[in-house]
Amino acid sequence: MRAVELIMKKRDGGVLSPEEIDFLVQGFSRDEIPDYQFAALLMAIVLKGMVPAETARLTRAMIDSGESWDLSGIPGPLVDKHSTGGVGDKISLILAPLAAACGLRVPMMSGRSLGHTGGTLDKLESIPGYRTDLSLEKFKRGLREVGYAMTGQSETVVPADRRMYALRDVTGTVESIPLITASIMSKKFAEGAHSLVFDVKSGAGAFMKSREEARMLSRSLVATGAGLGRPVVALITDMDRPLGRKIGNFLEVEETIDCLQGRGPADEMDLTFRLAGWMLTLGGLCPDPHTGETRAREKLADGSAWKAFLRNVAFQGGDVETMLHPEKGPHARIIRPLGAHSSGYIGRIDAYKVAIATVILGAGRSRQGDKVLPSVGITLLKEQGDAVTVGEELCLVHGEDETKVAAALRSLEGAFETSDVRRIPGPRVLEEITQA
Repeated sequence: MRAVELIMKKRDGGVLSPEEIDFLVQGFSRDEIPDYQFAALLMAIVLKGMVPAETARLTRAMIDSGESWDLSGIPGPLVDKHSTGGVGDKISLILAPLAAACGLRVPMMSGRSLGHTGGTLDKLESIPGYRTDLSLEKFKRGLREVGYAMTGQSETVVPADRRMYALRDVTGTVESIPLITASIMSKKFAEGAHSLVFDVKSGAGAFMKSREEARMLSRSLVATGAGLGRPVVALITDMDRPLGRKIGNFLEVEETIDCLQGRGPADEMDLTFRLAGWMLTLGGLCPDPHTGETRAREKLADGSAWKAFLRNVAFQGGDVETMLHPEKGPHARIIRPLGAHSSGYIGRIDAYKVAIATVILGAGRSRQGDKVLPSVGITLLKEQGDAVTVGEELCLVHGEDETKVAAALRSLEGAFETSDVRRIPGPRVLEEITQA
């Protein structure tokens, strides 16, 4: 087989055989197929799609490109959550200790910033000293001793996805349901989770812009989970506006601390509790999501989730003192406000425009290998439905470079829309898709 012929086959809408998919994934993993050819294949998949059998085989080939972690000796239900990526989405940082405090074991294998969205690993690594490059033994010890562990992809676990993930980020091939499905499911299968809850974002700040696209991805994930014998549920959630009030790596850690201490934004906490409820249901610790939500709220209120978070930070080498006193953490040299141009009510905050401003500041990656700054980002001072007058501050821009701060402020000009009519934001959870 020749890679160029298979690229042309997919370009022309053909269906790749299992053997052809195995050849392509194995060749890319072994550096026998160069990045430029695999990027062409990714673009062909984006344009022509894949039938379910191709997606399933791609997932299996990616799993087989490395080792799978055997967590069979870990006591307690092994349940994980995955988000398709959003703006201000620090839910994993809040949810993992909360779920662990409720009795679950949460093995989280997370990624870095992708396109305009932030990455869980970048947020965690903004905590001074925090390490995400865990060995299997340390990962398992974290699950036993803390209840959860946060790690990135190693050289040996799903190496094909690690390379594909980075390549998709810089070649405009992120938005593909087969590629997203295979990427997510291969990691989750390899990390050893027994059941999965997916947070599928929909809206301007998501990769799935429309509800129908999010529904298609959710069904693909749920169907693939069923095919792998894993209990799966997918929540379609609103990402037309940013989640919470802070966007940027350490800024989001600061908001995580607020959330775990009971001071988090209501929209962020409601979504966290709903995801926790489903995790506890799939893990068999609660009969239904409502009961699970109640238990999660209790564990947040009694401080158990906050204590689990601090134990994890200490276990993974992070500076606990900075978590107790976040003012000691990394903060931007420059802070500039954005003022309102008109009076009225905030009708919409465009999540995508906010995200682009954070990438300009250095909170995300424009190119593969870009350095991510822990201190930069945006703090929202107003949300949808809030009254505003001319000149009133809408947000704060945190940056390290005056030129980039000015560019970010220009990018944000059209992100805030005002209206004479007050519109209260709707719920974050739009739809829930479960296995039949």
